[in-house]
Amino acid sequence: MSTKTVAPTDNKKTWGNWFREIGFRHVVGVLAVIYSIFPILYVFSAALNPATGTTLSSSNSLFSAISFENFRELGEQTKFWTWFLNTLQIGIITSIGTVIMGAAAAFAFSRYRFKGRKGSLLSLMVIQMFPQLLAFVAIFSLLVTLGDIVPALGLNSKYALIAVYLGGALGANTFLMYGTFNSIPMELDEAARIDGASHATIYWTIIMPLVTPILAVVALLSFIAAFNDFLLASVILTGDNNWTIAIGMNKWVGGNEKHWDWFTAGAVIASLPILTLFLFLQKYIVAGLTGGSVKG
Repeated sequence: MSTKTVAPTDNKKTWGNWFREIGFRHVVGVLAVIYSIFPILYVFSAALNPATGTTLSSSNSLFSAISFENFRELGEQTKFWTWFLNTLQIGIITSIGTVIMGAAAAFAFSRYRFKGRKGSLLSLMVIQMFPQLLAFVAIFSLLVTLGDIVPALGLNSKYALIAVYLGGALGANTFLMYGTFNSIPMELDEAARIDGASHATIYWTIIMPLVTPILAVVALLSFIAAFNDFLLASVILTGDNNWTIAIGMNKWVGGNEKHWDWFTAGAVIASLPILTLFLFLQKYIVAGLTGGSVKG
């Protein structure tokens, strides 16, 4: 009985095949990184260059001079740190309030059936189609009148700005969380009710831990929106002691006298809270929506 010898198959790919299937992705990725990182390096270079002043042309040579003079001037000659703390306060309170309000609304729409439910969902969808710019005049008039009754909620008040932000929190955020709440099996609620759990217990101890990823996404998006907002903040906050970073830094480069040295240094510092928050919430954002809900 004869046996045939099978020649070993060469599984090695040629360089051309590897590049066509995988390698070109690395090239595109490297080009994208270079394209994205150059503006960041330029801003860092300008922030560290003491010659940066009314123009950015002196910073064309990257890192030709390194000094922390521009950062020191932020605290000595400007109100940057006051604006920075104002922005943090507004962003944190807005993100927490948005998550609490949006999650409660999404839970109610997802779990309960009541009269007007579909109409309310449709109204939220329609309202969010109109830009906030259309409501500027109404918001301004409302805050002028409200300030005569409750000064803390009138013009030039950080709490008034937070209230305006929270007033628009039940739009896209509710729809975003509504879909996630619908993905949680109703059997979990029913099993908990059989064991005697109340609606509040189900909401806080069962549902909320399972939707942590979407809560992290909403918190991050609302914080970034409040942190970077300029239009609404500039209409409501009229005094420089209550300004946010966006308003204050715009004054440095929006008028006749330019301060690109302060602007670039402030931009570097202003990027840190968002970067830190994103890195902290990243593990929640990429986690599975119902990870750990099924016992092994």
